[in-house]
Amino acid sequence: MDMSIPKIAVVALLTLAAVLAGCGKATPADAGFRVTGHAHAGPVCPVQQNPPDPACADKPVTGATLVIVDDAGNQVAEIRTDATGDFEAMLPAGDYTLVPQPVDGLLGTAASQTFTTGQGLAPTLDVAYDTGIR
Repeated sequence: MDMSIPKIAVVALLTLAAVLAGCGKATPADAGFRVTGHAHAGPVCPVQQNPPDPACADKPVTGATLVIVDDAGNQVAEIRTDATGDFEAMLPAGDYTLVPQPVDGLLGTAASQTFTTGQGLAPTLDVAYDTGIR
């Protein structure tokens, strides 16, 4: 008895697998809305000059923890900044607050920021930490 699978059955199974795999992909509406931003610390020089000295530009804050809470005060995300100080999150449409957490070696904590996500809204947040240099 020949137990081989007919070629037509193999093609049909591969086609079905490809269709089902495509159904599992997230669309932008499924994934939410992108929120991006950058965390930096400054000043880095005791005296600011005019024109500004490029060596005195704010420095990126690496590894900062940022908490996102919804308008009911529930934590919905906790993200960390990358090596360049950048961060991103995908969130459902709604109103949120970004709550930066303290960073060792920096003075205080960056200010919280409210933002909204939704159709046509792609918030880019600027998180400024204080070095304490004056």
